[in-house]
Amino acid sequence: MRALAHPLRLALLDLLAELGTATATEVSARLNESPANCSWHLRQLARYGYVEEAGTGPGRTRRWRLVLESRRIEGMTAELERALDAVHDVQLDRQAWTIRTWRAGRHDEPPAWAEASLESDCWTWLTAEEAAEFQAAYLQLLDEHILPRSQRAHAPDRPAGSRPVRVLTWFFPTDRPPHDAGG
Repeated sequence: MRALAHPLRLALLDLLAELGTATATEVSARLNESPANCSWHLRQLARYGYVEEAGTGPGRTRRWRLVLESRRIEGMTAELERALDAVHDVQLDRQAWTIRTWRAGRHDEPPAWAEASLESDCWTWLTAEEAAEFQAAYLQLLDEHILPRSQRAHAPDRPAGSRPVRVLTWFFPTDRPPHDAGG
């Protein structure tokens, strides 16, 4: 978990998702960081299984790519919960930056992409059971439409005209539960 609680590491993962493979020098130029710093963080991500070497080039040049696998945490402890909270805080900052960046440049997008993107903020009243039903339906939608296409992370597998698309979802109650709510 702690391997992800660093903004540069999340930026590296995002960039590898976009590029497919890259060297530390290539990502350093895009992220305005030193190649040595990017190399060190890529090695840390590799140590914990988030990226892997994708071949070597001339000299000591290493290419890196994402490891595409979902991860589940078993045996959650208080320490792991704090680490997960730290990762989520860093991810939230990155997600907010990503949305702001999109919104700042959306008027320069081709019309098809501008029309195909979505921003949504809606309210409803649900029971915990209805929220669980919504979650299950949403996860089914991801399974059918998003997850199969995530295998395109490596550039040769991408159809012409495809671009990286980020799907963010927040789904949570906005008030505090009453003391006697029981769940």
